[in-house]
Amino acid sequence: MIHLRGHILESQGMPLCNLKSHIFGSFEMTQLEAARKGVITEEMKICAEQERVSPEFIRKGIEDGHVVVIRNIRHTNIAPLAIGKGLKTKINANIGTSRDRTDLELELEKVRVSIAAGADTIMDLSTGGDIGAIRKMIIQASTIPVGTVPIYQAAANMIQQQKAIVEMTEEDIFQAIEENGEDGVDFITVHCGVTRRSVSCIEEQGRLMGIVSRGGSITRNWMSYNDRENPLYEKYDRLVDIAKRYDMVLSLGDGLRPGCLADATDRGQVQELILLGELTKKARDKDVQVMIEGPGHVPIGEIEANILLQKSLCNGAPFYVLGPLPTDIAPGYDHITSAIGGAIAGAAGADFLCYVTPSEHLRLPTLDDVREGVIASRIAAHIADIAKNVPGAFDKDIMMAKYRKAFDWQGQTDVSIDPEKTEKFLEKSQSAKEEGCTMCGEFCAIKLGNVSSH
Repeated sequence: MIHLRGHILESQGMPLCNLKSHIFGSFEMTQLEAARKGVITEEMKICAEQERVSPEFIRKGIEDGHVVVIRNIRHTNIAPLAIGKGLKTKINANIGTSRDRTDLELELEKVRVSIAAGADTIMDLSTGGDIGAIRKMIIQASTIPVGTVPIYQAAANMIQQQKAIVEMTEEDIFQAIEENGEDGVDFITVHCGVTRRSVSCIEEQGRLMGIVSRGGSITRNWMSYNDRENPLYEKYDRLVDIAKRYDMVLSLGDGLRPGCLADATDRGQVQELILLGELTKKARDKDVQVMIEGPGHVPIGEIEANILLQKSLCNGAPFYVLGPLPTDIAPGYDHITSAIGGAIAGAAGADFLCYVTPSEHLRLPTLDDVREGVIASRIAAHIADIAKNVPGAFDKDIMMAKYRKAFDWQGQTDVSIDPEKTEKFLEKSQSAKEEGCTMCGEFCAIKLGNVSSH
């Protein structure tokens, strides 16, 4: 006997994925549809247990649009993941090939490294090689949800055919989206807010760096060359219908995000966000879950305002931010810059942080870069969770304090955010008979305090 979307069914030995197809076909309820009907699905129960909240809390969050549960109905070998208000701040790790470096084994190792370091999701941003085959292998290797940017595949297909990217058709774009859903991709970035109107705002106001999003730039150039509106905006209902078929979450992309502090919170960025708020409602009206992507490079004094603006314009939809980076001048250290911005954004209400690695702006990330990026982003997310009073967020900090007071080095290692590095760095003082690290030795304040208390 199994639970399925709130129903109890006899499996009769039939595999779960086949059973779901057999019972529901194309009429299976999405998570949002179930939530609106008051049904607590098995996915909601699993997420509630992970988050230390009640299943009703998850159901109500989905119904209100403040929470999304990520898992494509064809991706049954992973646990569902909840993102949104009142839940732990999640983090994403970007991986993927380029035309210069197409090494599938390296990307699969990045999947493993990301998961081991604590990432909640993986995004495959591949632009080189057989993108469809790479995507399938990444989905197969990953034990956590996988996201993609389908327009990359549509654009790469043009290059493989020795055509210009702008020659791709509307059908090429929607075919790529359909293939991503069919393969089991759990959430997709789609740049629906890059329209003639939003692009004109940038052109009229002017920008220091222009459009820095690959998907945003592809879309803007396509519109200009074909003298047409963005198909993902113009035919948005078709996009929503595809997403609904697979219960695939739409991550409405920030194609006009600022690429430097000087361009932050300008008219183009805000106009796109206004459009995304309107499109959020349209998707929800068809029972499709939505989250919103955000900047980018933002001065530290504008980060909270950006979060509040998104929550207001998009009716509280979960907010997925890249960083944000509050300075432009730290190449090689952008994982630190991002962690600073991410902690502030998360504390202000951002729900999902996209990691930034030390190699941002410089090269494809190495395995070490990926690991450093994930850990830095996890630190930011944890700081944000403490600020937001997320259930259980403060527990390990209390434990760490107790272990430090007791000179319990193994305990300190176990509760640290990166036990591997903690153990590697730990160097016990010989003069203090291994009570205290080499920073203080016999002058350790905690040790002296314990002596005086006796």
